[in-house]
Amino acid sequence: MPQLNDARLFDLLSVPTAPFREENVKRHVKRVLTDGGVPFFEDRTGNILVGAKSKSDYLSCLKSRDPEPLRIFIAHLDHPGVQGLEWISENELSVEWLGGSPTEHLDGATISLFNALGHEFKGTLTRPEMAPHGRALARGVVRVGPDFPKKTLAQNWAGYLSFRAPIWEENGILYSKCCDDLIGAYAIIELALKQNWKKKKRPPFVALLSRAEEVGFIGAIGHFEEGYLKQGKRPRFVVSLETSRTLPGADLGKGPILRLGDRMNVFDSGLTKWMCDTIESKYPGQGQRRVMDGGSCEASAALAYGLRTIAFSVPLGNYHNQSLQGGPDASPTNGPAPEFVHRTDVEKLQAFIELIVTTKCPMSDPYKSIRKKFKQSFREMASRLK
Repeated sequence: MPQLNDARLFDLLSVPTAPFREENVKRHVKRVLTDGGVPFFEDRTGNILVGAKSKSDYLSCLKSRDPEPLRIFIAHLDHPGVQGLEWISENELSVEWLGGSPTEHLDGATISLFNALGHEFKGTLTRPEMAPHGRALARGVVRVGPDFPKKTLAQNWAGYLSFRAPIWEENGILYSKCCDDLIGAYAIIELALKQNWKKKKRPPFVALLSRAEEVGFIGAIGHFEEGYLKQGKRPRFVVSLETSRTLPGADLGKGPILRLGDRMNVFDSGLTKWMCDTIESKYPGQGQRRVMDGGSCEASAALAYGLRTIAFSVPLGNYHNQSLQGGPDASPTNGPAPEFVHRTDVEKLQAFIELIVTTKCPMSDPYKSIRKKFKQSFREMASRLK
């Protein structure tokens, strides 16, 4: 089983991010990929495409005559947070909230404001106003201290709910300001760093590290709209990697969930069956299966664009920083709290996606092995039909 690279994981989860304000985490990821010799480029939407050095390189991969399907991993780089709107006084910044959020105990919560250079300053949330649907914060005011730089443009600042540290570990549990979905991004980065990209025959995958997922899959949709995946005839399928709310039957510490569907859709049954059998053959009893209908993921966006899709989720405590399970630094129920995941679940996710890449995929006929068993059963029982 792969071990976590704690330095890379902790560094990544320490970087500030928010919907449409992924510039710091993108800069960090690009530096890690460059140092590791991993090719990448940015599409027009600003997503990072891992595993191809340019648009033409990406298209050549899609147009390859290689019969082995191209795996297209997707994880997102944003996390719910605030965007600065205007200064209403010298030390009060009005903000809007983007994405899901806690629904109670928000007045007085600590917000870390950051800019595109990665400079961060602590502030205090006041006057929170809930969205009309009542399930998330809509807007509020962040009161900043005397150390905050004066006369700066309000829109330059974004922010996130802040806790004792960006990330820390207790008894195998990783607590962070932002597990969803930098955990998925971390798994992709680690997979890419293990490959030899100098070989003539490239690894059979690329990965999309997308923007603004928390406000409706905007980065993924932008990539699909650019039309890359309409090019070429090489077989391909999408693998969504998420960090999703724990549910009954999708428990922390019992392995990643092979996601049968989300709130919007069910996913590709044949490829899901192949993946389930592949994992069970090497890591028996190490994963979970469930329809994860607590929310929706980028797999549903891929399905809408006609792509065959499977999905994994790492079980997540305190989804969207809402105190659902409590724990260290957690407010009372439904208030602000750090998200958390189990170390072994992340390690197993790494193992499972490595298996996806190294195992041949019978994409054209994923039920072949099952039919073989059915035919054998029929032969054994045929005489009884008479």
